[in-house]
Formats: sequence, C-alpha cells, structure tokens
Amino acid sequence: MSKQKWIISLIVLISVFGFVLFQFLSSTFAVGRLVDELEAGTGRPDEQNVSMKHVVLIAQELDNPFWRTIEQGTKEAAAQSHMEIEYAGPIRINPEEQLNLLEKAIASKPDAILTQGMNDHKYNELVSKAIDQGIPVVTVDSDAPNSRRFAYVGTDNLEAGKRMGELVVTRAKAHGKIGVIIGSEQANNQKLRLEGFMSVMEEHPDYEVVEVRSSNISRIEAARQAQAMLREHPDLTAMIGFSAWDAAGMVEAMQTEQHGSVTVFGFDDVEATQRAIQEGAVEASLVQQPHEIGAKAVSLLQLIFEDKPFPVKQFTSTKVIGP
Repeated sequence: MSKQKWIISLIVLISVFGFVLFQFLSSTFAVGRLVDELEAGTGRPDEQNVSMKHVVLIAQELDNPFWRTIEQGTKEAAAQSHMEIEYAGPIRINPEEQLNLLEKAIASKPDAILTQGMNDHKYNELVSKAIDQGIPVVTVDSDAPNSRRFAYVGTDNLEAGKRMGELVVTRAKAHGKIGVIIGSEQANNQKLRLEGFMSVMEEHPDYEVVEVRSSNISRIEAARQAQAMLREHPDLTAMIGFSAWDAAGMVEAMQTEQHGSVTVFGFDDVEATQRAIQEGAVEASLVQQPHEIGAKAVSLLQLIFEDKPFPVKQFTSTKVIGP
C-alpha cells in the first residue's frame, strides 16, 4: 500500500514539475517573440512608422488664462495626433521677448511653430527664416497676413467687432457717447475688432465714439485709461473693452470715480469679468473659444504634415455671456 502511495506521489510531483516547466518555457518564448518583433519593427499595425512631431507654441503671455487654455486645447488634440507640444512665452507681455522666443524656437528646428501673429518687420523676417528651413508657421489668436505664415487659426476678429457693435446697439441702456479701450494699437486682432465695431457705429448716428485708448492688455492700465476717459467725458453712456482685462479695469475706474451710469461691455471671460457680470457692473462680454483654437490649430498642422489641402484661415466661434 505504501509503495502505491509513493508511486502516486511521484506521478503528482512529476506532473506539477512538468506544468511549471511548460509555463516557464511558454513565457520565455513569448518574451523572445516580443523582443524579436520590436527589433524587427513588426509590432502592432497602429504603432508602425509613427514618429512624434515636435511643435512649439509661443504664447503672448506665459500664464495668461486665455493662452493656458489654448495650450490645453493643443495638448489634448496632440495626444491623439502623435505630436508633442512645447509651450513657451514671456512672463509678462513683451513683444521683444516674443520675437526672441520665436528665434530660439526656429534654432531648435521643431517640426512646426504655433505663435501669435505680430505686425512687425522682424517678425516677418523670422517667419520667412522658419519657412526657408522647412518649418511651417501657423498664427493663432492674432494673424500676420503680411508674413509668409502658412495659415491662421482663431477668432474672425472683424466679425467679432461687428458683433460687439450690434450688442451695444441692442443692450446699451442709453444712446450717446462711447469710450473704447483696445489691448494694443499694434495687434492685428485689436485693429480688426475696432474696425468691425466702428463700421456698425457708423450706421447709428445716435452713438458717438469719442475716444479710443490702449490698455496693453493690463487691468491696471485699463483702469487708468478708463478713469482718464471718465474725467474727460463725464457724459459717457457706454465703455467697450476689446481685450481680456479691459472690462475689469473699467469697473474699477467707475468705482474710483463714483460713476455708475455707464454701461460696460467686455471681451473674454476672465474671472473678474464673470464676477462683474453677476454683480451687474458689466452688461455683457463677447467670449472667444481658446480651447477650440488650440484643438483646431493641431488639426490644421496634421493636414500640413500629411501634405493635404488646408484652409488658410480657420475661424473659431464666439459667444455672448451676460444676463
């Protein structure tokens, strides 16, 4: 009986050993096949011949909420398009630093550059330098149509200005004198917004734009310029801001001057503007879609990389926020 038990135990032991040996050999062969596939470049079909494209995105201001949202849009889209986004920008708005960053980006030889358009001779030279080296340049937020950039992705700023004019005509609490603050006298997007706005105002003689000032896209400067306008034109009935911090600066100026009868219209939806709308200090704001700008810029680059036809101007949407 004991001999029979011994034989059974031996059979069980041999079976267990055989099973373990089989598993070990199977794993070894599987690893070997995987290594061979990787070395031979015969992995899964969707991983073959895929190389990451290096794209540099140069913002107008590094930590500006608008530009951070553009960055988010580009990176989310890039994750699906085999692109790697390198984000850069000046700590504070500084056109010279933007040009320096563009020059450095070109020297790093990326596969493409996304950057704000600038109305500057040196900017045009740098864009041409990039193109001559085979680096596509696409402008975002603001165009540079006089440069050799491949395309523009962003708001139709002329139409945005017209939409702001229509908004003022329908929602201003009184006709009369209007003060306007733009972000920059040099920026193409600001010029187009003002042009579109003025084209609507010209059709309504009961409104008069008495002054246009620049804030350099600064809340402090917007407040200073708005305060000066209120003092020079105490009979203003409306103020319009065409860059992100203008409306918030106007509200501060009105509080300082204790002037509460001016209807304020803003641009974009920074937290201060949203809060002012909720409190009734700002009538409405025309809001761009920076996430959409980033995503569509990546989609356009994909067409360029694949040598497919692409739109020279890819406009994104706007919406009105307010009660």
